[in-house]
Amino acid sequence: MKVSGERDFQAPRGTVWQVLNDPAQMARMMPGVESFDIQDDKHWRAHVKIPLGLGGLRMSIDFEKAEEREPDFAKLHAKGNGVGAIMNMDTSFHLIEADGGAGTHMNWEAEVHILGPVASMGQRVLQPIVNQQVAQVLGALDKQVQEAEGMTSGGQGDAGTSEPTSTEDT
Repeated sequence: MKVSGERDFQAPRGTVWQVLNDPAQMARMMPGVESFDIQDDKHWRAHVKIPLGLGGLRMSIDFEKAEEREPDFAKLHAKGNGVGAIMNMDTSFHLIEADGGAGTHMNWEAEVHILGPVASMGQRVLQPIVNQQVAQVLGALDKQVQEAEGMTSGGQGDAGTSEPTSTEDT
């Protein structure tokens, strides 16, 4: 399953880059994080509880920065294991200066593969869950970018939003 979208931030590209590339800030963006261990600036692990129906799926997810070209591109690979599911996810983002450098436009995409009994729920059931998780991450990202920008310039900004779009990966 693929999801992609755009987001605008009222903060310089360097501020957005800093937030997106800090594992500790990434941990605060992810919904359902129960614990987070940073191995180094390119490898970290999160233990999360993902909401699925009546309960939740507990999963251990290993993250690795696969590629980065500061300040405009990064790619992240994640592999998760839990009872009933194995997840592989590749995400990337492109940051483009906007508003004469005062703002940033982000194009992002993620490709998520889920294997195991949980995958049998099908995309019709899983897609809304993925979209909800993405919306929570983007909302948290926006808040952290605003906080980081507030610390560096004393400014406060609003971000434009865009709903994630998805395509079925067959």
